[in-house]
Amino acid sequence: MAVSGYLNLAADAAHNFTDGLALGAAFWAGPARGALTALSVLLHELPHELGDMALLLRAGCSKGQAMLLQLLTAVAALAGAACSLLAEGSGAGAISGILPFTAGGFIYLGTVSVLPEILKDSGPAQALLQLLALLAGVAMMLLIAYY
Repeated sequence: MAVSGYLNLAADAAHNFTDGLALGAAFWAGPARGALTALSVLLHELPHELGDMALLLRAGCSKGQAMLLQLLTAVAALAGAACSLLAEGSGAGAISGILPFTAGGFIYLGTVSVLPEILKDSGPAQALLQLLALLAGVAMMLLIAYY
């Protein structure tokens, strides 16, 4: 497997761990918040994992190897959820730190990693469409949070 495959697996495991932290903290805050967070994570994980699968295939993995490696990185989400749920006993200060930490991580990745990549090699019209799509995603999350 190419080095890019290993890097993708490490990044995916870290991402899944953060997803698990968010899920654990959200369920900790209440079943309704947990269910909404689980739905949000599911909706963003489907295209994310398909993209990771394509990267692993391009890095030289067979389909079976790529699926097994993806399953192994998913275990990091369980570890993140376990850490978040175990932190419950340490008081309300833990939840007030976990949710902002995970939200900040997602915002950081979106602005520093993803946004420059999607704007690279695109004309002004394409860049505007991509920026509008990003803002539409933010608007949907605000609607979910409001309702």
